[in-house]
Amino acid sequence: MARVLAIVPAFNEEKNLISLYRKLKSVELEDHTFDIIIINDCSTDRTKEVCDVNGIPVINLPCNLGIGGAVQSGYKYALKNDYDIALQVDGDGQHDPSYITKLIAPIINGESDMVIGSRYIQKRGFQSSKMRRLGIRYFTLLLQATTGQKITDPTSGFRACNKKMIREFARYYPVDYPEPESIMFSKRNRFVIKEIAVEMKARTEGHSSITSLKSVYYMSKVSLAIIIDKMRKEMV
Repeated sequence: MARVLAIVPAFNEEKNLISLYRKLKSVELEDHTFDIIIINDCSTDRTKEVCDVNGIPVINLPCNLGIGGAVQSGYKYALKNDYDIALQVDGDGQHDPSYITKLIAPIINGESDMVIGSRYIQKRGFQSSKMRRLGIRYFTLLLQATTGQKITDPTSGFRACNKKMIREFARYYPVDYPEPESIMFSKRNRFVIKEIAVEMKARTEGHSSITSLKSVYYMSKVSLAIIIDKMRKEMV
């Protein structure tokens, strides 16, 4: 029996959390235990109060760490509490919990260390904006060139990791916009990554943290981090 934890990083997601939590609670994993933890990244709205009033398990960070720090806090919690599988599920409600069983199956079967839910295998559901799709395509090509593996949705935060990866991510996890960079890190350390097809939904409440201005920084910073990580591999 595997112990599975859903890590939900949340910054100002008060309007999405109740619905998401109910959907996560409805997930049934045969022969496995399934727990949920919200990582409240020092939200300035009522995220903390919503969790407290509705009995939603939550870790309230004392300062804002950003998405990478919030997710790593979840991995540290998973490691400390000896979970076998950790899931990342965004707090904005775009990830459909009904895919969780398929997401963890390759890990349960010993086929993969990390499984990424990709919206671009079957290209169904919400596909993001045209500009973001171009950025995602760019990272797909960059990671394919640096790792030799094609990841169709490298910015997807809908992921599952086994115990080995929980241990690694508790020790190190990229800080800013970590999804593509964490793929490079995982491949450099010879972990097996697999993608499965999922459908995602458009955000219904709140706003994305990645604005047009931030996207320039995002592309530059992550590209540099991936290239530096590739250089580390070649120097080993």
